[in-house]
Amino acid sequence: MNNNLEAMKNLKRISVTFTLIVAGAFVAVWAYSTFFVQPKVITIKEEHPVRLASYATDGKSILPDLTFAAENSIHSVVHITTQSVRGGGMSSGNPSLDELFGMRRNQQPQIVQGSGSGVIISADGFIVTNNHVVERAQRIKVILNDKREFDAQIIGTDSSTDIALIKIEAEDLPFLAYGDSNELRLGEWVLAVGNPFNLTSTVTAGIVSAMARNLGIINDDQMAIESFIQTDAAVNPGNSGGALVNQQGELIGINAALASRNGSFVGYSFAIPVTIVKKVVSDLKEFGEVQRALLGVNINDVTAEVATELKLKNIEGVHVKGVPENGAAKQVGIKENDVIISVAGVKVRNSAELQEKVSQFRPGDDVNLVVLRNGEEKQFTLTLLNKNGDTQVVRDQTSYLGADFETVNNSEKSALNIENGIKVRKLNSGKLKEIGLKENFIITSVNKRPIFDINDFKREVGNAKGGILVEGIYPNGETAYFAFGNS
Repeated sequence: MNNNLEAMKNLKRISVTFTLIVAGAFVAVWAYSTFFVQPKVITIKEEHPVRLASYATDGKSILPDLTFAAENSIHSVVHITTQSVRGGGMSSGNPSLDELFGMRRNQQPQIVQGSGSGVIISADGFIVTNNHVVERAQRIKVILNDKREFDAQIIGTDSSTDIALIKIEAEDLPFLAYGDSNELRLGEWVLAVGNPFNLTSTVTAGIVSAMARNLGIINDDQMAIESFIQTDAAVNPGNSGGALVNQQGELIGINAALASRNGSFVGYSFAIPVTIVKKVVSDLKEFGEVQRALLGVNINDVTAEVATELKLKNIEGVHVKGVPENGAAKQVGIKENDVIISVAGVKVRNSAELQEKVSQFRPGDDVNLVVLRNGEEKQFTLTLLNKNGDTQVVRDQTSYLGADFETVNNSEKSALNIENGIKVRKLNSGKLKEIGLKENFIITSVNKRPIFDINDFKREVGNAKGGILVEGIYPNGETAYFAFGNS
């Protein structure tokens, strides 16, 4: 009985305590609502819908479909192999003649093999590649994706952009259409197609990492044009000359270089934009040499120091650090310390962008420039000039020592049982006429070194120490030898 009474007393105490706690809670809520500011809840209406990442049904994100671009480009990218002769010189067997003609006994020429990639740009066999892939090559072989092989002929090369145009005799070839590299955006997906390490038909993917990169890697101090597309698509030795394509399978660049400490890909690669490629290819097909248009200014990028000195609002544009006499810029009144900010209506932020834009014009074209001078914009219209200071067409140099040369076709080589040589098409006054050489003579070697093109001939004559021995053959099969001093 006492136990039940005690339990009832405990239950009553618990009930009172619980009632007090609940009452306290209500008082606290009333006090907060009365004496404290309540938070506002604001509903924001989106003016534009939020773009969400796409997901597959399995929850994984969907990446861009690059299969069309790969299939559209793989058959238009070729494997290029080259062969050249380097150094050395065979002995004549006569020590006196060896000394006279600068030959060393027992020094054999070395056969050097090379490889790279190329892109078919027309159904009739025109192929664009890098100049450094075919430079000094005396034999060029092209292997198509279907494994057919062709000998290729160099149509023209341009060391200042590292572009070369070659051709094979074929028809109905798959080819890549030009895209527009000006439309590229940072982060856009691209494919690199080529033949790294002689692994034919290789496709790698990446994004555009940067535009208008100037790396200082083209060995042409006066005329080099560098405005590379930087990507993180894997490029390795052998990819040079291959295609950089967009998601539509269009050609937007020619792969040219990779950033590396060990010679293999480590993160970034660089391609020549198609805006440059199209102009170079067009000139090489039409003239055999690029018609380089020049503004006639010495330039560098605007730096923080230059911007401070010239009181510029923005650190961008191209600083004119010199204006040579008789140049296009000088003629219209452009001055030292002007800052070029626009070319042909397109804004230029650095030297690479300026060079890329100007490279699309030919000598004789009129171009509008906008420059900043003393804080004010000034407009100029100038006529671009060539390297000779005029607007005339610059032709491929096929003349040397008073002779005009041409290549020897395969049928002539077969008939005369020779593998190389250059033919004297026309003989003018000069050294070769003086020594008795006649027109149609085919020069096959100089100082026992084989001659495959006029550049070989110029190089061997120019590098010769002492006398020069020229060997060759006439179309009737008669062989002949000529000698002259290098003076």
